[in-house]
Amino acid sequence: MVSQAGKIRAVFLAVLLTVAASVYGTTNQASADTVARSSSSQIMADMGAGWNLGNQLEANTNGYPSETAWGQPTVTQALIDKVRAAGFKTIRIPVSYLGSIGPGPNYTINPSWLNRIQEVANYAYNRGMHVMINMHGDGYKSINGSWLICDSPSQATIKAKYQKVWQQIANRFKNYDQRLILESMNEEFDGQYGQPTQPCYSNINSYNQIFVDTVRKTGGNNDSRWLLVAGWNTNIDYTAGNYGFTLPSDQYRSPSIPASERRIMISVHYYSPWDFAGEESGAITQWGRAATNPSRTSAWGQEDYLDSQLKKMYDTFATKGYPVVVGEYGAIDKSSFDSSNNRYRADFARAVAATAKKYGAATVYWDNGGTERYGFGLFNRRSLTVTQQGIINAIMSGVGGRAAAPGLPSGT
Repeated sequence: MVSQAGKIRAVFLAVLLTVAASVYGTTNQASADTVARSSSSQIMADMGAGWNLGNQLEANTNGYPSETAWGQPTVTQALIDKVRAAGFKTIRIPVSYLGSIGPGPNYTINPSWLNRIQEVANYAYNRGMHVMINMHGDGYKSINGSWLICDSPSQATIKAKYQKVWQQIANRFKNYDQRLILESMNEEFDGQYGQPTQPCYSNINSYNQIFVDTVRKTGGNNDSRWLLVAGWNTNIDYTAGNYGFTLPSDQYRSPSIPASERRIMISVHYYSPWDFAGEESGAITQWGRAATNPSRTSAWGQEDYLDSQLKKMYDTFATKGYPVVVGEYGAIDKSSFDSSNNRYRADFARAVAATAKKYGAATVYWDNGGTERYGFGLFNRRSLTVTQQGIINAIMSGVGGRAAAPGLPSGT
């Protein structure tokens, strides 16, 4: 039994920790912030609604990263402030490195590019948001200068380069608190949309293991940081099913973390059904139980399918302590073919966010900056205006756990 004096001392100590965290920051792994974020359920709740800064730091020209190469303006603090004001608490920053990586054996990242990555990350981090940084386009065969190719015969060189690049990124961010999340890769696969092949999947597993080991060994807050890894093409079936995905071990993490805390998250993307969410055609423009025209609605991938997919991730990973992040989801704008399309895009976004919430997962909407036909954009990045308030409202409704009625007009 604890004495009254002991209780008073405990309360006093808790107050001191809180004050210390606010005065001295939260970069020390023993801070109150780290303790508060120790559970997977807490980090998922803290991340709230997420948004992707797509087609910017992963954009490239002639094999070199260039944030304006794909038609978007230079990222500013004002843009991130606009996203934050809309209610988003997490920003995922896709990043390509490509030709900014120097030759071996050091594979040094161009300092100006690494500085810019940090500057953009700070736009969100310094506003109290969660920030996710990944390696995005380096594994796409369609990108000039890509090198993280799982079916390449040059695996020894690839793995050495991958390790050196992540070592530099991890060192740059190792003193950031747990609101900074690192993600190993993006949609890594052999480029063929079929079942996973071996040994390509084995190489993907090796990349994840190198990533975890490398980040942890840099020390600072990285030995307790939440790390995000993915299976084959971030596909739910090929990650949760018996296709070859293996969870990386985490032998170098801080011994202060309880054994029950994994500190590894699993990333998947959700664009099902693709003929509604991503196919550039005016054929399928409606989705969900509120759809009014069967001929414009996909025969598969409706709400029951969404629930079964996220439940599969919950059963396979979340129940074992590995939180799930739907790092990308959304549907392109087909309103030029069907004036009601945006309400179904909103229904889709609400359903993904709400179903993920049901299964304890976080969601990060894919915004590629496009605000016209086939765009995913919620904001005009030049005028800094909201272009899809109805979809934003739907996301916030879903994340908030409010079962808003489907099929409401955009802006409702």
